[in-house]
Amino acid sequence: METKNIGLRNIEVADTKISYIDGVKGKLIYRGYDILDLTKKSTFEETAYLLLHDELPYSKQLDDFKQKLISVRTIPRRIQENMGNWRKDADPMDMLQAFVAALAGYYDEEFRDKEASYDRAINLIAKIPTIVASWERIRNNKELVNPNPDLSHAANFLYMLTGKTPDPEIERIFDICLILHADHSFNASTFAARQVASTRAHMFSAGSAAIGALSGELHGGANYEVMKMLLDIKTIENVEPWINKQLSEGGRIMGMGHAVYTTYDPRAQILKELSKKLAEKTGESWFNITEKVEHVTIEEMKKRKGIDIYPNVDLYSASVYYMLKIPMDLNTPIFAISRVVGWTAHIIEEKFAEAAPKPALYRPKAAYVGKYCGPQGCEYKPLELRT
Repeated sequence: METKNIGLRNIEVADTKISYIDGVKGKLIYRGYDILDLTKKSTFEETAYLLLHDELPYSKQLDDFKQKLISVRTIPRRIQENMGNWRKDADPMDMLQAFVAALAGYYDEEFRDKEASYDRAINLIAKIPTIVASWERIRNNKELVNPNPDLSHAANFLYMLTGKTPDPEIERIFDICLILHADHSFNASTFAARQVASTRAHMFSAGSAAIGALSGELHGGANYEVMKMLLDIKTIENVEPWINKQLSEGGRIMGMGHAVYTTYDPRAQILKELSKKLAEKTGESWFNITEKVEHVTIEEMKKRKGIDIYPNVDLYSASVYYMLKIPMDLNTPIFAISRVVGWTAHIIEEKFAEAAPKPALYRPKAAYVGKYCGPQGCEYKPLELRT
């Protein structure tokens, strides 16, 4: 049996118009637009509109889209009350998955037409930041901070999280982070969302499934693991011996290598610049340590195994969020705050077949490698005759 397709690697399961990855050239395209251009010229709200609607908005369209997002930021008070019943040390991703699913109990999700689905998408995009910020406040016994209608999507989340309005530079840095994470073709969480949507389940159900997939350390949880690594290394002098020890013991260097890119992840390029900017602003050393991890890992992997390896999106995002004073265990929920745009765009595409039609339900074939007792199956023996 061939193994190259295990895990659906390199298998095209559906067409999409939403995003495209050129792993050889290191390109990520949202609806025809290079991610590098979008991070320089666009905003998260404008990028979200693009991913949902296939076109950049006109001024009025963007204003209307922003107002719709602002109008549905608030989450039901009972959900916030229920958060208070959770253990304070509960995993934030478990919390987020549970309460995204719970939103279905408050909002009608029986949508049959495409236009109505956009309202459902906006509802979910607007509410996930409020859920995450509410949990952070509640678990630390702090007073809840209501959404501020005068702030952007990025600034409002930081405001709800800390109770303070971020300065424009911090707001822009976080806004760029949200743009970078908004979509990445058929990654694990997006495919999970599409698979659930293909059963005709509603958007909150598909979004909750995506959050479950994102929570794993090999997907969205990787940037949390990167920051744990950096804190373990502590100083730039410790980088080389730490990396050598890890590799000699057969360990992985989190944040290095990617399933699709065979060159530098374009998102990592931008996050590297943001990490450097924040290090200069804060005086912290995390950028220098991270850059050293990158260089040493590249050199050692080339020397030991003769392979080229490059940073992925997680390597520098970890230090960016840490220097933004965001709790480490919120790194993955913040990933969800952004990626929900891609999820909802893919859910709509899956439900309404914007690209080429496909069978209604994903049903891959498995290669059975279990017990085989012949064409008639194994002989069933009564319990008393088994030895």
